[in-house]
Amino acid sequence: MRQSVVEAAAELIGALAPDEVPAPLRRFARFERRKRAKLAGQHIAAVLEKDPGFRARVAEPLREAQADLVEAVEGGSVPPAADPVRVAVLAYLLRPPGWTGLVESARAELERSATASEEEAAERRVAALREELATARAARSAELDKVRAELRETKAEVAELRRKLHEARTRFRAAEERADALAAESERELAAARESTAASEKELRRLRARAARAEAAAEAAKRAAREGRNVDDVRLRMLLDTLVDAAQGVRRELALPSTIGRPADLVGGQAHRALPGRALSDGDPQLLDRLLTLPQVHLVVDGYNVTKTGYGELPLADQRNRLVSGLGGLAAQTRAEVTCVFDGAELDAPVAIAAPRGVRVKFSAPGQTADELIAELVRAEPPGRPVVVVSSDREVADAARRADARPCPSTLLLRRLGRS
Repeated sequence: MRQSVVEAAAELIGALAPDEVPAPLRRFARFERRKRAKLAGQHIAAVLEKDPGFRARVAEPLREAQADLVEAVEGGSVPPAADPVRVAVLAYLLRPPGWTGLVESARAELERSATASEEEAAERRVAALREELATARAARSAELDKVRAELRETKAEVAELRRKLHEARTRFRAAEERADALAAESERELAAARESTAASEKELRRLRARAARAEAAAEAAKRAAREGRNVDDVRLRMLLDTLVDAAQGVRRELALPSTIGRPADLVGGQAHRALPGRALSDGDPQLLDRLLTLPQVHLVVDGYNVTKTGYGELPLADQRNRLVSGLGGLAAQTRAEVTCVFDGAELDAPVAIAAPRGVRVKFSAPGQTADELIAELVRAEPPGRPVVVVSSDREVADAARRADARPCPSTLLLRRLGRS
């Protein structure tokens, strides 16, 4: 109530002219209203208590704003629903007869309201505490149930562990018993093995003695046999030396050459030799393998027919090098006599090349084709010697067949060289 009275007076001070403001309050007139009410509260209350005129001027705005309540306060009949604070403020400012009673009644009403509010707050706190207690009891009950469940699970786990421990102990005792039995059995077997080993060593010593005696007898027999055979060996060596000396004497008397040439070496043509190269992978020529297993077989190759079938995109020199190099490996593997024939018309001048061991390279002479040279080589061979002519040219194959030679397609040789 006092705060309301001070705030009403502070608001009035701001609206009055400076000379109308009571002298003790003039220095607070320049303050903002809330500051005036806060900083000048004691001074305003003192002036209101002592200055009836200032008190009346403070009540004038309230008289206009709350005319009905002011009339009721001045008449002494305050409505029961009226705000006790407002009634006390008006009674203090207007000061009608019995105003102190109105102020006292407002104070008592405020105390009752405060008490009621405190009781309601207390009831609310009690209700909240009861609710918290119920919640705590429920939580405690849930926690207790959880602990009991965990206890039951723990007991069950302990029982299971005890059961497993009992089973493990049982298995351990059984394993110990088996181990003891196995140890006893092992001791018995070891004793038997030792006895058997001793008997075996005794028998081994006896057999070694017999073997030593047998070896001595065998060595004596071998020595006697060598002594008896040496005489026969000497007689046979003397006979063989006599025959060799006689054969050499006949060779010198007949003036025979020391080496034997091949019939193909006697056929005319220009012989050339080439540098090594690489082979081409193209399959497994089974037919050619069988022909090359014939004893003393002579393999005659139509060079350019083979190279142009397999790698005709290369220059002629590279074709020759590649084929002759592959034929060198084939001759080393099969021990066959190999002759490779090229057409001499393709050369601008004779070329001297080192051919691989076991390969004879021939070029046809001027005015002679490679086909004719191949036919001449086949005819030069004695009847009965196996000759294989490699060419896919039908005329060459027919001529070889007429001369009792076996023709073979160029593709088979290419595959064979590729496999090598």
